Amino acid sequence: MIKRKKILLIVMIVVCVALFTGMTASAAGTIEELTKTIFGDNTETVDIIILLTVLTLLPSIIVMLTGFTRIVIVLAFIRNALGMQQTPPNQVIIGLALFLTMFVMGPVFSDVYENAYKPYTREEITQDEFFERAMEPTRMFMLRQTGKSELAFFVNMSGEELEAPEESPNRILIPAFLLSEIKRAFMIGFFIYIPFIIIDMVVASTLMAMGMMMLPPAMISLPFKVLLFIIVDGWQLVIGTLVQSFG
Repeated sequence: MIKRKKILLIVMIVVCVALFTGMTASAAGTIEELTKTIFGDNTETVDIIILLTVLTLLPSIIVMLTGFTRIVIVLAFIRNALGMQQTPPNQVIIGLALFLTMFVMGPVFSDVYENAYKPYTREEITQDEFFERAMEPTRMFMLRQTGKSELAFFVNMSGEELEAPEESPNRILIPAFLLSEIKRAFMIGFFIYIPFIIIDMVVASTLMAMGMMMLPPAMISLPFKVLLFIIVDGWQLVIGTLVQSFG
């Protein structure tokens, strides 16, 4: 049991080093050297352990390195704007967000598979080269989606001087990317809320004018908001806007 915990701890350190050093050859101690020092030439054991660790961290990787955050927040905004707290249920929201993420990230995943995974399985590249090639298209995606102000904010806090955004290490790029995703999701959510707020205001004013102040306005406005959402084909409109927002 102690040996298993020690191995898992070592693998976690390897993954953290790989993620936050920027996958550069100049990083102190490469992944391949570290794994060879620990496990010797038993590369199959190393690959299996790393694979299991990556699968364990997969939810965090999806949230940190893809457009999942923006998509799931916007879908949650839609549900709240309609006034239905449990419809669609969380499982449906997360499932739809995952498949939309796969659709948006398709070119990036294909690039990683063709240029990193295939050569690694054919033993044409090392582990370090695999991580470098896998992170390159992912970093390009994050750089395209990261706002200049968010990136400059984290660069200033880190105290580093960068000549170009492409030089940003992962420890700066990833939080800047996440902050940009949350900001864009809230901007989209604001525009989603506007028509539904107008419906709530009209219904509340009408009920007050009719003297029905004891009747909850939300109960009356809910079917009208659902009807409006159906008439304008709201799900298709929102999903189309979401996909186009990634460029």
